[in-house]
Amino acid sequence: MPVPPSSRSSTGRGRASRNPRNAELGLLLLAMGVIAGFSATVELQLLDTLSASFWVQPAVLTVTFLVAHVALRIFAPYADPVLLPAVALLNGVGVAFLRRLDLGVTNPDDVGEGASPFSGIGGSQLIWTAVSIAGVVGVLWLVRDHRLISRYAWTLGLVGIVLMIIPGLLPASISASEYDESAKLWIRIGPFSIQPGEFAKLALLCFFAYYLVRKREVLSLAGKRFLGIDFPRGRDLGPVVVVWLLSLLVLVMQFDLGMSLMYLGMFVAMLYIATERISWMIIGFLLFTGGAVLAYVLGSTIGGPFYNFSWRVDVWLDPFADPTGAGYQPLQSLLGLGTGGLFGTGPGAGQPTQVPEVHNDFIFAGIGEEIGLFGLTALLMVLLVVVTRGIRIGLAVRDSFGKLLAGGLAFTLGLQIFVILGGVTGLIPLTGLTTPLMSAGGSALMSNWILVALLLRISDAARQPATPPVVSSPMPARPGAERSGAERPGAERPGADRSGAQHHPAPGGGQGAPDGGAAPPGRGLADGQAAQKGWSE
Repeated sequence: MPVPPSSRSSTGRGRASRNPRNAELGLLLLAMGVIAGFSATVELQLLDTLSASFWVQPAVLTVTFLVAHVALRIFAPYADPVLLPAVALLNGVGVAFLRRLDLGVTNPDDVGEGASPFSGIGGSQLIWTAVSIAGVVGVLWLVRDHRLISRYAWTLGLVGIVLMIIPGLLPASISASEYDESAKLWIRIGPFSIQPGEFAKLALLCFFAYYLVRKREVLSLAGKRFLGIDFPRGRDLGPVVVVWLLSLLVLVMQFDLGMSLMYLGMFVAMLYIATERISWMIIGFLLFTGGAVLAYVLGSTIGGPFYNFSWRVDVWLDPFADPTGAGYQPLQSLLGLGTGGLFGTGPGAGQPTQVPEVHNDFIFAGIGEEIGLFGLTALLMVLLVVVTRGIRIGLAVRDSFGKLLAGGLAFTLGLQIFVILGGVTGLIPLTGLTTPLMSAGGSALMSNWILVALLLRISDAARQPATPPVVSSPMPARPGAERSGAERPGAERPGADRSGAQHHPAPGGGQGAPDGGAAPPGRGLADGQAAQKGWSE
């Protein structure tokens, strides 16, 4: 007889079956301890004492992230246990630093009397964090299977395009950025404002994943060979050219270099993941580089809608040409990073407010001044952990749509990190993108948390254990059972295999699973074009 599962050794399979949520809870509490320590050090440095309301911000963050943890226990029990603590740490450090900026520009006497921790930039970000976690819970509750998203792919694609271009069509009075009037990125109605481009990237990611799963065989066909690289056929260049034109449209209409780079970059990266052809990466790079050079030349000669881009490039090439004007902010950013050195000036001991946009585009420079190169490296490692976990999720999930979606989500986050850090350090021109999960801004914070929620949902499907069929010993037949036509050894029942394991159809028409276990997730889209049609619109 087989050994019952309960009597098996605690090694091997037993270790693998430990609840990942318990490890997540421990890491989450550790992250909250780091945030509370940072906040306490800031207040002791700026106020010489802990204010009466010091505990409110760490407590609200802890409760908020514990809500997300409980939601994962209920709706995604097998999800990656590292993602939530890592993202919570980044979000919490951002909120704590924004609160530090509020304390640095506020009368210390007023703060010491107990100014509300929900006021100022830090207080606003704290509220948006709670709203974002509510969005995470909503996504986990509504999207029980990530493959269901593909049913609404065309709708999401249309919504993404509308969200992408609508700010550029609106008058500047309700769409211009508060900090750069030439950039039309927002929709402002009274006190409420939203940045549609942040949500457009998520909708377009879902559409790109669906489209490339359907068309990957065609897009993988080789055309002419050049320098040892097989390039695609000319007739297959249509999709990437369309996305390239849309990205240029964003650059021209909204003066938003960051989002323009984001849209083209994430599509080309997903195209490479789908086809495994490096030629698509080369084509995408050449298209964006050619478009950027053309925009710079036009901006330098005729100005108009291209002037903003050429101005950014000129500031990047020579910030000292106007050190008190256009070059002031990037120079102050580099000066702050240099002042921090290896170990930093200490939390609350720097002068990050010398950088005008330190709460937004340059938050990494402000934090770097106070925690130094070593501290920045630690934060960067946490960001890379989030990206690499996303890539691992894409490799682990079984269905093609999930692989492409997870890979696209992870690459988008990584590209955003590279672009903003490259701009802060002077490696590339400033683009206007914000540091994910850390910079002030409700739209960006919420969209990035939804991105993480989608990764958690996909990881739950990827990490679900496959339950082996339960094989039981045949019962001895009763005397005379065979003569009476009763159940005989070896007789098959409908829905059962020869091993005795009874199977049931899996959701979505995939391979059925034995009794006692769920169907292996992701079989429907990975098994070819026929199975893919079952999840199409």
